[in-house]
Amino acid sequence: MTTDQRPPTVDLHGRSPWSVIPALCLGFFMIMVDTTIVNIAIPTLQENFDASLTAVGWVNSAYLLTFAVLLLVTGRLGDRFGPRPIFVAGLIVFTLTSLACGLAPSIGLLIAARAAQGVGAALMTPQTMSMITRVFPAAKRGAAMGVWGATAGVATIAGPVLGGALVGSWGWEWIFFVNIPIGVVALWLSVTRLPTLPTHSRSFDLVGVALSVVGMFLLVFGLQEGATHDWGQVWGPITIWMLIGAGVLVLAAFIVWQNHLGDDALMPLRLFHVRNFSLANVAGWAVTFAMTGLFFPFTIFLQTVLGMSALHAALVGLPGSLLSGIVAPFAGRLSDRVPAKWIVSIGFAILVVVVTWLSLVIDADAQTWQLVLPMCFFGIGTGFLFSPLASAATAGLDQRTAGAGAGAFNTNRQIGGVIGSAAVVALLTSRLATEIPAAVAPAAATLPADQQQSVMAALSSADSSSLTADHLSKLPPTIVHAVDVGFATAVGQTLLLTVGILALGLVASLSMKALRPHHHGAPAAKDDVAAAAL
Repeated sequence: MTTDQRPPTVDLHGRSPWSVIPALCLGFFMIMVDTTIVNIAIPTLQENFDASLTAVGWVNSAYLLTFAVLLLVTGRLGDRFGPRPIFVAGLIVFTLTSLACGLAPSIGLLIAARAAQGVGAALMTPQTMSMITRVFPAAKRGAAMGVWGATAGVATIAGPVLGGALVGSWGWEWIFFVNIPIGVVALWLSVTRLPTLPTHSRSFDLVGVALSVVGMFLLVFGLQEGATHDWGQVWGPITIWMLIGAGVLVLAAFIVWQNHLGDDALMPLRLFHVRNFSLANVAGWAVTFAMTGLFFPFTIFLQTVLGMSALHAALVGLPGSLLSGIVAPFAGRLSDRVPAKWIVSIGFAILVVVVTWLSLVIDADAQTWQLVLPMCFFGIGTGFLFSPLASAATAGLDQRTAGAGAGAFNTNRQIGGVIGSAAVVALLTSRLATEIPAAVAPAAATLPADQQQSVMAALSSADSSSLTADHLSKLPPTIVHAVDVGFATAVGQTLLLTVGILALGLVASLSMKALRPHHHGAPAAKDDVAAAAL
């Protein structure tokens, strides 16, 4: 059996295939960092723009939404026009919109710029996978995908750490400005190092694109804005539940349309006839949901309740980020020896325990070490997930379906982040509205009548999800502590949603078939695995 060789049409001008990795990984690192880096700046953004938690939540959701819904079509663009020009175009869009984000004078314009930034991320992501798959021969492709997978894992965890350092040192704008020099370097490397690859004629499912974009927007808008409108009317007779229902119906129409198109669909449904692929999509959706579901409320808690600076809050996650980077390559190599389902299951089991642990120790008087320790194990758990989960997703697919499977897997992972962002914002907002008044009421009852009135006036001047230091400064210390207790309780309850989603991922991973790992001697099988590494 011969070893798969790099196609002769790929001209690297005598360079090693590894010469393409720096440009691809720099671009991919920026994309993944920006999925979590905003979380650490949420309290700062609320203060600077005098915005509610729901409004600031859209800074994340807008990016994740455009990123997720465009992944399928941008993969097709890469096939039609080549990965290199589409990657370069995405890199330019991402870099310029990062500048626009940092310069945004209002929360509305920041949300718009983040949505445009998601377009750049969607243009780049499928091309990184395609380029590595087509440039590297099978015998070396696994190592290249391991580096790529480690980049994703480390970047996602490192986002809050990097964000905290930048917000604490130079201001929130720099969580976006930092992309500019990185983008310029990545652009130079892309122009000088990435090869021009053969293109293929592909049709575009414009109806599918429209249905997926409209359906996801309606669903996410309904979930995230529900608490703002008291889960009632939004405009005239239109209610939140009507929007959510419409979103579900449009997404159902998208699935029917994809089934009608067959193999020409953006997301060929026959891929989901493969048991491990379907279950891995559920697991991938769950882990991305969980990343959002943990970091969004946790970073707010660290700064709002414990009073940490953005930098100190970021350092809570630093050990976990380092451990994730150490564990990820080890887990990738281990998946070559044992069925990937067992490694993925170990990762999910660790995360279920860790997030449950965090929900129990989150308290208004929590000590830093009580939070750092579980976050270390969180990093270990995520290190076990990324590359092995990708291998599990595509182990049963053949060469004809591996590429489409990769696009579908990436899309469903990112949809997990979109739904996670919206659901967590909605749940946290709802729990804050309940738990803060419940905690404040007993403390306020001990105050003189005139002070009780001033306390209620201060609290009523802002909803529970947008209490700022200015509001809290008007309250007696006992009331401030009661607010912190209510806030901590709400965050702990919100994390239980993440626990439930992680448990779903654990059940999905345990339900996979224990397929034996492929060896480098079987190039076709290796193609299947490599084509969808993440």
